[in-house]
Amino acid sequence: MPANRITSLFRIKYPIIQGGMVWCSGWRLASAVSNAGGLGLIGAGSMHPETLREHIGKCKNATDKPFGVNIPLMYPEIEKIIEIVIDEKVPIVFTSAGNPKTWTAKLKSEGIIVAHVVSSSLFARKCAEAGVDAVVAEGFEAGGHNGREETTTMTLVPQVRSAVDLPLIAAGGIGSGAAMAAAFALGAEGVQVGTRFALTVESSASEAFKQKCISISEGDTMLALKKIAPTRLIRNEFYEKVKEMEDRGASKEELQTLLGHGRAKKGIFEGDLDEGELEIGQIASSIRQIVPAAQVVSEMIEDFNRTVERLKNLSF
Repeated sequence: MPANRITSLFRIKYPIIQGGMVWCSGWRLASAVSNAGGLGLIGAGSMHPETLREHIGKCKNATDKPFGVNIPLMYPEIEKIIEIVIDEKVPIVFTSAGNPKTWTAKLKSEGIIVAHVVSSSLFARKCAEAGVDAVVAEGFEAGGHNGREETTTMTLVPQVRSAVDLPLIAAGGIGSGAAMAAAFALGAEGVQVGTRFALTVESSASEAFKQKCISISEGDTMLALKKIAPTRLIRNEFYEKVKEMEDRGASKEELQTLLGHGRAKKGIFEGDLDEGELEIGQIASSIRQIVPAAQVVSEMIEDFNRTVERLKNLSF
């Protein structure tokens, strides 16, 4: 596959970025994706600062390829996290859930490449103003926290492409090479893949969570918790409680009380399939096997190339 702006920027073989997902994206997954030619990301959102430092060290030992850290900017100990990625000389940082102007200049002054995740073309423009190196346009098909706009990936990507000239990565509902080709047709130059990598051998999610995810059908995930932060969840007992509260107009404070602390950890990492917060993307309904991360990368590239070849002579 020829180089493009994404592979050149991150110095990777394939323009496939693994999402930095809470409770899934530790050093094992990040290093496996990087070793396979993509860009692996450690998810800082579910790690205490010193845990993150430990994962960065182990990732360095497991790969000599570029890798990065995903940092949700709403993280309560953000200053410590920033200090660690600078101290550990992490080459790439993906930021999300916050204003890109807050930390981009500081990170770039330390020689770190910065990408930011957005859910609208408005925020993509703010990224350009903040000086980020690349932007991730994430549609609401994605798992975990989503944009309030509820814009789909196929609608969002071309609008972001029209809004900014930054290297563009598409995310949300991408789990195959054919979906990757579709994103490229709309103007993307790379893809960020979360759910497909969350359901791999190297993912740190619990086996119970993985098995649940590969058993669901279309429509088994829903966007919820919109008064707090829109989050895509599998329908389970916890989701039904959330839905009942939202239907009767529960306040943000009531929902936060139900959510409590550690609900996502309980569901994803500990495998409580009833009372846990089971965050996963819509694409999970098309996944039926837990395979190594390297296999995901190779299959996506093969499927991408087949798709492009199939479409090459298509005209009307």
